Amino acid sequence: MSASRRLLTAAAAAGLALAAAAAAGEPVDHGLGRLATAAEIAGWDIDVRPDGRGLPPGSGSVDDGEDVFLEQCAFCHGDFGEGAGRYPVLMGGDGTLDSSNPVKTIGSYWPYASTVWDYVNRAMPFGNAQSLTPDQVYAVTAYLLYLNDIVDDDFVLTQANLAELEMPNRAGFIPEDPRPDVPPGEPCMSDCVAKVTIVGRAKPLDVTPEEQAPSDM
Repeated sequence: MSASRRLLTAAAAAGLALAAAAAAGEPVDHGLGRLATAAEIAGWDIDVRPDGRGLPPGSGSVDDGEDVFLEQCAFCHGDFGEGAGRYPVLMGGDGTLDSSNPVKTIGSYWPYASTVWDYVNRAMPFGNAQSLTPDQVYAVTAYLLYLNDIVDDDFVLTQANLAELEMPNRAGFIPEDPRPDVPPGEPCMSDCVAKVTIVGRAKPLDVTPEEQAPSDM
């Protein structure tokens, strides 16, 4: 047997073995990399969901958040979230989303308070991301919510009450469907039509020239 045929036979055998292992649900070792450690997974697994899952224990008041914000965030965002220079505005914008110049802020645009906590925790302060403690993130989030008139000045944000907050634009991401044959209400996500009938198919178009272009000399 030639060397090339032996190589092809070995490759085919290896492919069949990998396919059999995958079909059996067994982990396949491709000889690349290594398993991530629990500490490495924990370092990446920091997302927070709208229902509060993923939030760590902790709390923070509006007053404490103002102190942290002035020290860590105001240089870019201004003392009251009004934005400094070309940095983003974090407050205001009420009633502007359907205008020709919408101002998308935490109060006017973001649908969930968990998004505020997640983003501050993940990416802020600029240039020193993930340096804040959970309590500081709760406090900064509380202050930002206060700047947008969502909570009062004596509010204390906690792991337990964050998901209960109702953001002004909570329902703004699923507008009413203007089509007359679509009933109002929650959008259908599964088994929406009892039977689907295909009424047409795309016509195949052969646009490849049959004649070969003359080769370059």
